[in-house]
Amino acid sequence: MINFELYKVFYLTARSGSLSKAAKELYITQPSVSHSIKLLEEGLGLQLFARTSRGVELTKEGGVLYTYIEQAFNFISLAEQKMEELRSNTSGEIQIGGSDSLCKHYLLPFLESFHREFPGIGINLVHGTTPEIVRSLKEGKIDIGIVRLPVTDEQLLVREGITIRDCFVAGPKYRELAERDVSLEELLAYPIILFSRNSSSRRFITKQFLEQGLVLEPEIELGSVDLLIEFAKIGFGVSFVTREFVAKELEEKTLFEVKLKAPLPSTRVGIITLKSVPLSAAAAEFIKKLEGGGEARAASPA
Repeated sequence: MINFELYKVFYLTARSGSLSKAAKELYITQPSVSHSIKLLEEGLGLQLFARTSRGVELTKEGGVLYTYIEQAFNFISLAEQKMEELRSNTSGEIQIGGSDSLCKHYLLPFLESFHREFPGIGINLVHGTTPEIVRSLKEGKIDIGIVRLPVTDEQLLVREGITIRDCFVAGPKYRELAERDVSLEELLAYPIILFSRNSSSRRFITKQFLEQGLVLEPEIELGSVDLLIEFAKIGFGVSFVTREFVAKELEEKTLFEVKLKAPLPSTRVGIITLKSVPLSAAAAEFIKKLEGGGEARAASPA
């Protein structure tokens, strides 16, 4: 078993790209850093760094090692942070990951009430798609992930949140779609606006079309729900969105819901955590609020 301290020297050197910077951070001499790296390379039988005019850079083999060591140090830092948080419910930080739309339309009221009750606990939001949030959770970068279900992964504990209903919406230009029943096949005759390909909502609606033998090819792809809403409003086409997130626009009649002949199945929001990592008291308290928050409250758009 290689001395853990050698991996620490490797990690800090790789992160800074400099032997001298790593030495300064470790409070040791630069020759000591070089010697430690040499011992690690000899123990592994691989060259981990290549010298450059600006310092050092990882070799291909060093890059592979770094991806694992980085995760290990993330978990160590997280463990130290959790130990601090376990000593007190009034301090610490919660790292939460979710899409922009779920953070804005679902999490916001919970974050507001939680902050009022626990003002000393910091909240850090990380935005991303479902695959990105799952990866961040596994890498120890976040404590809690808020995603659209289904998510199947043996490493994750999945709690079911609110039910959400997806729909197609259009602005006044295509208002006639709200006045008659439309099949998915008929909808293909109109310009379709969808979220990016790696999003769970995109995979969901693509699957619904495929089940009817239809290929869904959008005319426009966008990276945010707010843009999906605005593009539909001004007449670029028909957007696929979560109904609860456009309740205000539907009520104000700046958007109209497309009436489908066969309603789309509902989906649920999932609250995901790692099975192998215990939650801090603050994170557990926040999840308790999400689980007991009620569907009506969470569905109110910001």
